[in-house]
Amino acid sequence: MSNARQRGITLIELLVVIAILSILATAVMPLSRMTVKRAKEIQLRSNLRILRTAIDEFKKDCTEKRLSSDYCLSDQDNYPATLELLTKPLTLAGTLAGKSKKYLRQIPRDPMMPLESPENPNNWGLRAYSDEPDSEMWGGGNVYDVYSMSTGIAIDGSKYSTW
Repeated sequence: MSNARQRGITLIELLVVIAILSILATAVMPLSRMTVKRAKEIQLRSNLRILRTAIDEFKKDCTEKRLSSDYCLSDQDNYPATLELLTKPLTLAGTLAGKSKKYLRQIPRDPMMPLESPENPNNWGLRAYSDEPDSEMWGGGNVYDVYSMSTGIAIDGSKYSTW
């Protein structure tokens, strides 16, 4: 019976397996972080596109007199007064009088910024038409553009706030 083959693994085999798994885990961690960052960047680009398209559509409808003059103010260059205005049903004018239009169901969140408070769920930086193109202070009056307030650097080396 002493010649019987023993089953199981030796301590050396166990250490080799642990070493190999450690090396693989070390290689996978940076890749998983990069994947998460890339997914957030894709979401940021998409959310910026959604918001900017809604702002531009609002401006176009005001310029073409499709929206009620209650929302389209010439002193605001026909841009919305707030982002929240784009989520409300707005009364149409002209041949579509009596009907309403919403530009956004909800304001998409900036995925690069932590949620600071439930009162400000989107955390976007705002620019008015009269503000400088790279201004980080909203002059108020209208919402001409939005930008990420994140100070982070993208995979391509650009700042999120310049997108």
